[in-house]
This record gives sequence, structure tokens and C-alpha cells, in this order.
Amino acid sequence: MAGHSKFKNIMHRKGAQDKKRSAMFSKLSREITVAAKMGAPDPDMNPRLRLAVNNAKGQSMPKDNIQRAIDKASANEGDDYEEIRYEGYGPGGVALIVEALTDNRNRTATNVRTAFSKNGGNLGTAGAVAHGFERLGMIEYPASVGGEDTVLEAAIEAGADDVESSDDGHVIWTQMEALHEVAGELEKSLGEAENVKLAWKPNITVDCDEGTAQTLLKLIDALDDDDDVQTVWGNYDISDEVMEKLGE
Repeated sequence: MAGHSKFKNIMHRKGAQDKKRSAMFSKLSREITVAAKMGAPDPDMNPRLRLAVNNAKGQSMPKDNIQRAIDKASANEGDDYEEIRYEGYGPGGVALIVEALTDNRNRTATNVRTAFSKNGGNLGTAGAVAHGFERLGMIEYPASVGGEDTVLEAAIEAGADDVESSDDGHVIWTQMEALHEVAGELEKSLGEAENVKLAWKPNITVDCDEGTAQTLLKLIDALDDDDDVQTVWGNYDISDEVMEKLGE
């Protein structure tokens, strides 16, 4: 089990999407509909749907919106989306993984490629950077649930593999297959999580200076602004000092 971590910068800055709540709800709805179409429309019978619903609740998405997304799948309405993963390098050699759900592969590929090329990056081929990451389960809790020792104890009890605590909150890591079970156990002791999802955790991180960080964050914002892009992961680490200088 690990202690303090700078993971807060590895998955895009917290709060960045709060400014785009309606866009975020749209992405969450898309994931719920896709999950419900792929399996049973009942979260108790469909682990992926349960994950999507939990994430939506964690982002304060209204229950009506959640139910509407499930009903759309049950009625076989809405577009058929496919999951696509893009990999590439941003400024400073930072490795990025972009997860998308799209109903138009050509449109999404063009948009992602344009975002990379306009912001000092290069889109690579499938598998170009994924070897530098681990596919793991990630559960996030705010700092308000308790101190590092409290969360560490709950995580060990729940069967988690690792915990990283900082002033921003707690990130709990599990094996991919154990995510649902561990999240369920943690809910009993710590309450509902802010985030429960499959994550790409980098094996090594790249420190970014101010110039690199500025261009990199523009690239991530451009990707985030695309409706088809669900999540952007990277192996970057930006110090608090640099973030403050950039006004983030």
C-alpha cells in the first residue's frame, strides 16, 4: 500500500469538467445507454451499467436523466456507439490515451488527430503508448471521508491493492476484475464513491515545466471538449507551483 501521491494531475485536473456540466451529463448518459444496450438494463445484473450509474451519481447527475438513458437503451432507441481508443504523444513526450464512444468513426478520428496536431502532439497507432500503462480499477473518495489511515484500513479490509492519499482526496486501486466487489465493500464503510472506473495508470510519469504544461493542458482541453471523447489519460505530472503559475 502506498501513501501520498501526485495522481491528481495524471487524470485531467479535478473540477475542469465542472464548468461543462451539461457536456459531462451528455457523456455520462452515452456511457449508461451503451452499457445498458450491451447487457441487462438492470444495474444489479450488469456490472458495466452499475459502474456507469455510480459515476453519474458521483457527478450529481439527476436520477431522471439516469433513468432516461437506461430507458432509451431498453427501447433500443438512440445511436449505436462503438468504443475506440486513440494513443499518442503530447508536448514533452507525454503519453496520452484517449477513450471515445462514437457513432461516426471518421469524424472522431479527424477531430482527435486535429487536436493533437494543433497542440504540439502526434497521434500514434494502436498500442503506441498503452504498454507504459496498467489497466486497473480506480475508486476515488473526497478528503472529507476521513484521514489516510482510515481510508487505508477500509481499503485493506475491502481487498484493494493500493491507496494514494493527498489533500485533494483518496485514490484506491484494485485489479480490474475486483473493481465492482471492492467498490461495493468500500461503500459499506466509506459511503458512495465520487468515481468508480477502469483506469489507465502510468508506470512512469513525466515532469512538465511551465511551457510544456501550458501546451499539454490546451491539448487535453481540446480533446475533452469533443463530445465523442469520454476520458483522457496521461503519464504527466505537473507540480502545484506550475499549476498555480498557469492559474489552474
